[in-house]
Amino acid sequence: MKSLLFLALLGSAFPALADRLPMPANAPASFTTECSSCHIAYQPALLKAADWRKLMAGLSDHFGSDATVDQKTGQEIGAFLERHAGNASRLGNAGNPPRITQTSRFIRKHDEIPAKYWRDPRVKSAANCEACHPDAARGSYSEHDISIRELRE
Repeated sequence: MKSLLFLALLGSAFPALADRLPMPANAPASFTTECSSCHIAYQPALLKAADWRKLMAGLSDHFGSDATVDQKTGQEIGAFLERHAGNASRLGNAGNPPRITQTSRFIRKHDEIPAKYWRDPRVKSAANCEACHPDAARGSYSEHDISIRELRE
């Protein structure tokens, strides 16, 4: 009986655990500095390794911006991203160029969001995680912490 109760409690915790993507402790300073200069430094688990390789190879046109870094920095960041990349079978195809917002995981988690929220000038785009998830930079994407209610003004 106790083991059944434990399994039920553990199972109910999985959704919450799935919405926690803490940054790996060994993130190089270059990753934090370079990648958060324009947006949050996204957790490596949000894309698969092959997608991070594609993104790093195309930094000269990184979604309309030149995000190039020197070779040593690029190798350091790329190795970190690939080492901590997400599970390919859970993420699915991220498109070309790869976009976190095109993964099946992202789409599944956000499919109930009305289009008006994506168009809201305070959100600007689906890639602006912090507009609705204030602790996204710390890896918290829990539905319980969403501040989208504030967008209803």
